[in-house]
Amino acid sequence: MSTGRSGVRAGVRDWAIAVCVAATLLVTALSEQNSATGLDLFGYALLAAGGLALAARRRAPVPVLAVTGLCAVGYQTAGFDVPAVAYLFAVYAAVRAGHRTATVAASVTVLAALPLAALASGLHDTGEAFAQARGALELAWLIAAGAAGEALRQAERRAEEAERTREETARRRADEERLHIARELHDSLTHQISIIKVQAEVAVHVARRRGEQVPEALLAIQEAGREATRELRATLQALRDDDMTPPRGLDHVPELVERARAIGLDATLTIEGRRHDVPAAVSRTVYRIVQESLTNIARHAAAATASVRIDYRPDALAIHIDDDGEATPDTAPVPGVGLLGMRERVTALGGRLRAEPRSGGGFTVQAELPVERTS
Repeated sequence: MSTGRSGVRAGVRDWAIAVCVAATLLVTALSEQNSATGLDLFGYALLAAGGLALAARRRAPVPVLAVTGLCAVGYQTAGFDVPAVAYLFAVYAAVRAGHRTATVAASVTVLAALPLAALASGLHDTGEAFAQARGALELAWLIAAGAAGEALRQAERRAEEAERTREETARRRADEERLHIARELHDSLTHQISIIKVQAEVAVHVARRRGEQVPEALLAIQEAGREATRELRATLQALRDDDMTPPRGLDHVPELVERARAIGLDATLTIEGRRHDVPAAVSRTVYRIVQESLTNIARHAAAATASVRIDYRPDALAIHIDDDGEATPDTAPVPGVGLLGMRERVTALGGRLRAEPRSGGGFTVQAELPVERTS
């Protein structure tokens, strides 16, 4: 939107300059011409056309260069001793746009044509014609216009290069930070999680060899260790490879529900609406919301049942997680890090999150994530 407004302002500025140049040329011509013959009217038209053509100098610098040059030669032929101001503006615009070869060729042609135009007017001899041509388009002013355009073009290119360098530096620093985080996670967590996983599997194995019943809590620890290992491996891979494809998403939500059932929670999953593809970030956020909600229910809610409902809508994805725990509106829990993380994820995607105790008891988490679909 800001780009559109700047474009409008630039267009207005171009038209203002074009009108001012055209008015200046006409006033200069009127102050020197007293007749109103058909040839004079043609010269006035060329003066106005040359000035107004500058309104398009950003969009079409080379055509404007040609038009202003022809107009300058034309009104010189009509007997108007008026400087080629519009052509100087066109030279500046063309060089700024990078058309240096075309500008040099056009300028050489105009410099050669102006004396011939002055001779063709029949008002001057050869010496006067060359003097008038030199007055209409001073070589020094022509070089100055080209030099100004080239200087600004170089400045803009250096600014673009500096911006690109800053972006590359920021991207490189981000990559280095990701690798640093990956190394820290690997060094600090991988070993500890591996110990938990191995110890749990050994305990399960020993219990089964003895013919003892394996406690549900021990099985849950074993599965949690395996899942934590998979999650950590996927996270480290994503950090190292900068892969934006999420390791976990909507397709893995049933696994979360099954895991909740394995620890004794009567969890159900309901999917409504016509399923369609959703962005990877939305899919990952849904998985994290369900994961965090079920974890909180298992740890803190003292609930017997939990329900997860995912509703596919044409332009959004809605998630509802309810439990029958002990939470009430009068004993609302203090939001923890997990809930704050859910809210940040949802807000970052432009969605809405509501997490609060239900009036009839229990806790509810409701999120709505916008989905942009391509037709």
